[in-house]
Amino acid sequence: MRILLAEDDQNLGYLLSEYLTMEGFRVTLCRDGEEAFSIFKHHTFDMCVFDVMMPKKDGFSLAKDIRGINTNIPILFLTAKAMKEDKIEGFELGGDDYMTKPFDEEELVLRIKAILKRTKSALIPQLPNLVQVGEYTFDTEKQELIHNEQVQRITHRESEILKMLIARKDNVLRREDALVAIWGANDYFHGRSFDVFITKLRKYFQNDKNIRIENIHSVGFMLTDKP
Repeated sequence: MRILLAEDDQNLGYLLSEYLTMEGFRVTLCRDGEEAFSIFKHHTFDMCVFDVMMPKKDGFSLAKDIRGINTNIPILFLTAKAMKEDKIEGFELGGDDYMTKPFDEEELVLRIKAILKRTKSALIPQLPNLVQVGEYTFDTEKQELIHNEQVQRITHRESEILKMLIARKDNVLRREDALVAIWGANDYFHGRSFDVFITKLRKYFQNDKNIRIENIHSVGFMLTDKP
C-alpha cells in the first residue's frame, strides 16, 4: 500500500517514513504541500498522511486540491493544534482521521490500517443473493452464473469484480477503484491481473450478445446488458 506523507519537520518526517516502511508500506515523503501535490498528480497512492502546518501549501489546502482530483483516497491529518475548530475543518475537507502531536507511531499505524480496511470494504458493494444480468442469473452467495440451467462457477476475485461492475451498471467502474478495493494496491501487475479477469468474465457472458463489458480508454470498464 502506497502512502503519500507530507511533513515539513525533517526529523519527524524521516522517523515516520522509516517506521511505516518497516510496517510494510511504501512511503513517499514530501517536505511541503506544493511538492506533495505535484507528486500526487503524477503517481498513484492508497492513502495520504498530511501535516497541517506546512510551508508553501498547508495540509488543509493540499487536501482540498487533492479532493478536486480524487474524492475517494483517504486522508489523515497530523497537527500540533488540538483546537476543535481545526478538527472540524479537517473533517469538512474530507479528512478521514485527525491525530494531534505528539502521538505514538504504533497508534498511527493502527489508525492507517483501520482506515484502509474500512475504505476498501466500502468499495465492494453488497448485492442481493440473486441478481439478473441480461439472460444470466448471478448467485452472489454461491458465486455462480446461471444461463438456461447451465451453471458456471466463478472465482472469488471474479465475483468481486462482477459485483462492482453490476453496482455501476451502465456507468464506468474506474480501474483504480477496483484495484484498491480488490487487491489493495493500484499498480501495473495488479492491473494486468484485472484485465485477465475482465477477459474471463466476457467469455462467461458470451451466450448473451446484449451483455458487454466495454473498455473505457484510460478510465476503466462499463457493464451493460441493454440491446
